[in-house]
Amino acid sequence: MEEDLCLCHSGSVELENIPQLRASDADRDRVAEVLGEALSEGRLTPEEHSERLDHLYAAKTYAELEPLTSDLPRPRVSLTKESAALPPPVRGSDTIHCLFSAAERKGRWLVDPLTTVNCYFGGVELDFRTAVLTQREVVVDVSCAFGGVDITVPPGVRVENGITAVLGGVDTPEEETLDPQAPVIRLTGHVLLGGVTVKRKLTREQRREQRAARRAARRSGYSG
Repeated sequence: MEEDLCLCHSGSVELENIPQLRASDADRDRVAEVLGEALSEGRLTPEEHSERLDHLYAAKTYAELEPLTSDLPRPRVSLTKESAALPPPVRGSDTIHCLFSAAERKGRWLVDPLTTVNCYFGGVELDFRTAVLTQREVVVDVSCAFGGVDITVPPGVRVENGITAVLGGVDTPEEETLDPQAPVIRLTGHVLLGGVTVKRKLTREQRREQRAARRAARRSGYSG
């Protein structure tokens, strides 16, 4: 059975033949992902993206969703293998509280424009490697005392640090991309007697594909 909302080959969102049907939260999340991709590639201006998001989250039917992506080109396609259909991102609270405990966000989760992290005498882990950003630049506002926040980002994402640390520290990796349209995670807030650590790394699947590519290159060199 086909899903109600799917990416068609043109890159727009293909809707069911009954446009008056009510759209679900998962439908809106998938359209938000397409719009975020278009923003990151420069196909939409920030103003256009913001306007479409307003229409998106006010939409109630498929007929109202369809125009939001009808003028967007096809998404990038992997030439190595066809990827399986991805599930819609999980939407959680935009505020994470951690008191004498631990909390985490990982997997395919929907990142709001502002995520607030309150961490006291505990630890929070945020993994953005397979997350879906609602816009090209998102903010993570941290309030941390006697605790730690560990953040993992994929290659190609810029991290801009604006956290104030008192008797603590913020450790971020060197920037690797100069692309002005690259996704941005902006860190704000304050840390007291704690720390925020940001690491940039591939997912396990990406590392496995990278190793396979290296082995194939070595075999090609030997055969040549």
